[in-house]
Amino acid sequence: MNRASFFFTVLSLLALASCTTTSQVSLDYVAGVGHIRPGSAEFVTRSFVDRRDMGTHNLGTVRTQIGTPLEHIQTRVPVADVVTNAFGYGLQGRGMLSARSAARYIVTGEVLDLHCQLLVHPYGYAKIQVSIVEAASGRIIHTGTYEGERQSKAYIPGSGTPVPMLQDLTSGALQDAVDRALDDPNMRARVSQRPTETSGWMPGMI
Repeated sequence: MNRASFFFTVLSLLALASCTTTSQVSLDYVAGVGHIRPGSAEFVTRSFVDRRDMGTHNLGTVRTQIGTPLEHIQTRVPVADVVTNAFGYGLQGRGMLSARSAARYIVTGEVLDLHCQLLVHPYGYAKIQVSIVEAASGRIIHTGTYEGERQSKAYIPGSGTPVPMLQDLTSGALQDAVDRALDDPNMRARVSQRPTETSGWMPGMI
């Protein structure tokens, strides 16, 4: 590459970088009728904590094939709130959301990962650590880490902005993680036990 070509390439990259835009998106949770397990209205949510190593609103960046950023993708509210709200909608869709004063259990946890990316294939990923806390005692009765990922066919440059596709993929990945957490058989077994439940054995029995 001669000096003139190199100079032109640098100018082109700088021009692209200067045109970088930011798009704000909303991640939606839609309860899949027939694919979720109903439960008792005994749960409320408490704010999740964002443990990702990125900005509180950041989801990802659309880049060119050589890595130049074209568009930054952010959530409209902090990611921690997005995840907390998704669990609230997940509980509501299952009939498990309770008035706060009547709740027996609290759903909370940490956002370990939530992002989208566009390399060859548009991709969304979520990884959430979930804790079920007994409201009366503050005792953690269940904890688990749940993941979700969605991927689409290869994006064709010049075919329009990939942001809506990345938004849908990330929403789907988050929904998968929420569904796996709330429908986890181990979690359901723990909360179905009542404090008065025993093995059936009593002193004096033979």
